[in-house]
Amino acid sequence: MSSRLAAGNFPGAGALSSTGKLFALGLDVVVGIFQRPFQTREFIDQCWFISRVCILPAALVSISFGSVISLQLGSLIRQFGAQSFSGAASTLAVIQQAAPVICALLVAGAGGSAICADLGARTIREEIDAMEVLGVNPIQRLVVPRVLASILVSALLFGLVSIVGVAGGYYFNVVLQGVTPGAYVQGFSALSKPSDLLVGFIKAALFGLAAGIVAAYRGLNPAGGPKGVGDAVNQAVVITFILLFAINLVVTAVYLNLVPPSKF
Repeated sequence: MSSRLAAGNFPGAGALSSTGKLFALGLDVVVGIFQRPFQTREFIDQCWFISRVCILPAALVSISFGSVISLQLGSLIRQFGAQSFSGAASTLAVIQQAAPVICALLVAGAGGSAICADLGARTIREEIDAMEVLGVNPIQRLVVPRVLASILVSALLFGLVSIVGVAGGYYFNVVLQGVTPGAYVQGFSALSKPSDLLVGFIKAALFGLAAGIVAAYRGLNPAGGPKGVGDAVNQAVVITFILLFAINLVVTAVYLNLVPPSKF
């Protein structure tokens, strides 16, 4: 039995090994952030690329998300005769939940898949091995700028998605459902807090961190060959989505237990 455990043949050994390597890569990225020289040009290029492929889809998706949330919550709240709370309910739902999730899905689906494919192609062409032979740290040179770009773009996209989503919710609540603008704004200002916006930024940054690290890990460890790179891209997106909802659950639970809700 002990020999089997030592050989790593017990069930789940592969998953545990991959999880450990993923966390090890995350620690290497944290250490690489403080190493010099920092790859400023690579960081700017990655920020521009991820922003370019995510801004328009994020704006379009946020309109539909904000509209659906506002219509659904507005219809539900109207049944209780509390139309004045529709602004607070829809806006907080967009800022705390919808906006960070939209950012994570787009950064992971568009930016993360591109990062994984790029690093995977470099790996199967043995460019990563060549960099190590030359004494260049591929983590500090390639991975750190991409992870930091994912974090920054995700946090900035959160601001864009929040503005567009709240604007869409305002339009549908006020124009289509007849809520007065004053009641909409008053309900939001009475029940919202600056910490609601802060937790949204934290969620978006954590989602961007998870998307960047998972994409980099799968890109640096493909199964081999072009097919292995394609499989790695699919696995990176799926793993990131799973981590997204796990992180969202933990952060939301901690926030709701530590920060008392506002009273109207």
